[in-house]
Amino acid sequence: MSSESNQRQSKYMQVQTVKQSGEYGEIEGVGKKISRIFLGTAISPFLDGKEADVLLDQMYALGINAFDSARGYGLSERVLGHWIKHRKNRENVVILTKCGNADPTGTVHIDRAVMINELKQSLSELGTDYVDILLLHRDDANTPIAEYLETFNDFVREGIITSFGVSNWTVERIQEANAYAAEHGLCPFSISSPNFGLAEQVNDPWGGNCVTISGQGNKEVRDWYSRTNMPVLAYSALGRGFFSGRFEAGDYETAKSVLDAYAQKGYLYPVNMERLERCQILAEKRSCSVAQVAMSYIFSHSMNVFAVVSTTSPDRMKLNIEAAKLRLSEKEVIFLETGAR
Repeated sequence: MSSESNQRQSKYMQVQTVKQSGEYGEIEGVGKKISRIFLGTAISPFLDGKEADVLLDQMYALGINAFDSARGYGLSERVLGHWIKHRKNRENVVILTKCGNADPTGTVHIDRAVMINELKQSLSELGTDYVDILLLHRDDANTPIAEYLETFNDFVREGIITSFGVSNWTVERIQEANAYAAEHGLCPFSISSPNFGLAEQVNDPWGGNCVTISGQGNKEVRDWYSRTNMPVLAYSALGRGFFSGRFEAGDYETAKSVLDAYAQKGYLYPVNMERLERCQILAEKRSCSVAQVAMSYIFSHSMNVFAVVSTTSPDRMKLNIEAAKLRLSEKEVIFLETGAR
């Protein structure tokens, strides 16, 4: 193992106190400042394998240094790797990628062999010898937790990842895994990426047991994340465009023309139209946009939150960054969630 890999592993083993503050945060093991907003690459031009160097330059200039990708996101890893290679900025950026996707039927199969094979492919596509954060994209309950953790810990020891966690895992499974890690002297999961935002995920948009912590029914889960301070990387933070401001509350016809099929399946329901109406009221009061209120909502909780935002507009990203600094009062958060004044 190289001395650089040893240093990265040493950083992983250190216990860090992680607090939510400002535009940047920390995740155990990474050893770099991490922008609170990750640029999501599950969009064109990344999916299509088209060059995105100028776009990535613009996002990086805004302070975005963290990038969310996955084996299942078309050619996004290759596009991101192209930019990193040509800008020679590998040690200044944070790469998050994921292994183990659901197939088109929603079936998930992840084990040690899948993890090894997909990480090898990711490293090749990204053109790097390590990724900062590797997540399991789904949970496969047929694979023992021990197998997951031991494989991840092997990756850390090899220096090919520095930190790891899960996407779409329940709190109960995370607790089980981290208890096993503690009992066996292994590094635990350091980050969890569920759906979280003002929009309630009423139905699973993609299949494969997507997990959400949004909505009134998940308050206890959010409280657990607050108590443990485990970093939450919120995906579909703006409901895949539900809070883009491109349609008014109650206008289902326009919403259907704006939202893709996944967003309609997951979010286009009366409960979210009601939240959108309250969001519009608060946006007018705050003299900001609907999208900014929805983004601010995410960062106004006591959880240690990061958010994935997928956009090709630097101007929109700048507004999101500004909104991430804005804090809503507890009363405003409750109003958005329930309508109580």
